Amino acid sequence: MTSTTPSPGLLTGFVELPARGLVTATRRARAHRLGLSAVGLLCILILGIGYLVFGVFHSSPTAAPMLVRVQLAESGGLLAGQNVTLRGVPVGRVRQVDLTRGGVVAVAEIDPSVRIPIRGDVRVAGLSLAGEQYLDFRPSTSTGPYLRDGTVISPDQTTTPIPLANLLDDMSGMLDQIDPGKLRTITHELGVSSQGSARLADIIDGGTFLISTLDSVLPQTVSLLKTSRTVLTTLGQGAPALTETSKDLRHLMAGAARKQDGYRTLVNRAPDALRATDAIIADNAPTMVQLLGNLATVTQMAYLRVPALNEFFFPEFRDGSTLGALTTIMRDGGIWAAVNIYPRNACDYGLPRLPPTQPDFPEPYLYTFCDNPDPSVLIRGARNAPRPPGDDTAGPPPGAAPDARTSPAPTGPQSIPLPFAGPALPSTP
Repeated sequence: MTSTTPSPGLLTGFVELPARGLVTATRRARAHRLGLSAVGLLCILILGIGYLVFGVFHSSPTAAPMLVRVQLAESGGLLAGQNVTLRGVPVGRVRQVDLTRGGVVAVAEIDPSVRIPIRGDVRVAGLSLAGEQYLDFRPSTSTGPYLRDGTVISPDQTTTPIPLANLLDDMSGMLDQIDPGKLRTITHELGVSSQGSARLADIIDGGTFLISTLDSVLPQTVSLLKTSRTVLTTLGQGAPALTETSKDLRHLMAGAARKQDGYRTLVNRAPDALRATDAIIADNAPTMVQLLGNLATVTQMAYLRVPALNEFFFPEFRDGSTLGALTTIMRDGGIWAAVNIYPRNACDYGLPRLPPTQPDFPEPYLYTFCDNPDPSVLIRGARNAPRPPGDDTAGPPPGAAPDARTSPAPTGPQSIPLPFAGPALPSTP
């Protein structure tokens, strides 16, 4: 029989041919997977960049920024490229800072999607003493109108930090006011004993406690300061009057000091005088009611005579008081008086006279004709008035009662209002 076993050479060629095809397919599959992985990573990178740009930074290539011009009295260290914030939250950047005749104008690029009310303050602030200024919007309301492209913020709405040069200049002025001698005295007193540092610590602790206490009642403290300002302003305006008052009080106190012996005597004798007064009141207790009744009568009489008292004491009534007229008699070391010795005729109307002490207001008489035929009496009176022949109106009409009165009293533009004081009394018949 003939053997059918293949030869080694044929077997080797038969096995190697399929192995090469398998390796090639594996390499192609690996290269395909690597390409897909690279494409996937690239897509993830693009998506991540898009999220950061649009989701985190809210960048919109198609949206134009809103430009707002902020007028400042001075730059305060603000530079282009620095942040623009809304109560500390970034909403844009400063595009440029321009110098003008009236100050500085900062052009701010703000995200148009942010709505910022116009009413409020805009200040240039710094993150630290080293600088890092930013432009911060602090609106005072949450309603419109809002900022829009081209809005101009006036200087009265803006504030800037105090420049370092001004701060140093003010600090130099403050240091110039410190007296080195007094400062040495303070340091010497703090270092007199081993408790100097403890004293300083107590002063600082006390100041901290005072500040914390005032902070807890800040509204009341602010109200107190405002009220104190008003009070101190009023006191400042009345400083001349207060100076004069202090001088007068000084003289008054000096006089009181000179009278201190008399005050002591008065205080020592006051108990005896008060006991005597108490005894008098106790002795007169039964008649006190009658005394009060008499005082009521006296008060009523004085009340009815108020016009006469005013006429006598007060110069603002009529043309001057009677007392004032009497005081003008005594002047220049003597008593002055004028006496007219020329005789004058008087007219007696023949009417009944009422007692002057009677507090009433009788109606005037109807017929007051002078009985004296002398033409020198009442030259402008009714008797001397020219009349036609036969006219007898210079005297009362025939049959008229000479004591007749008006009823009621006539009134007119020049009438004196009656009564002057107190209730109206019945007229005398």
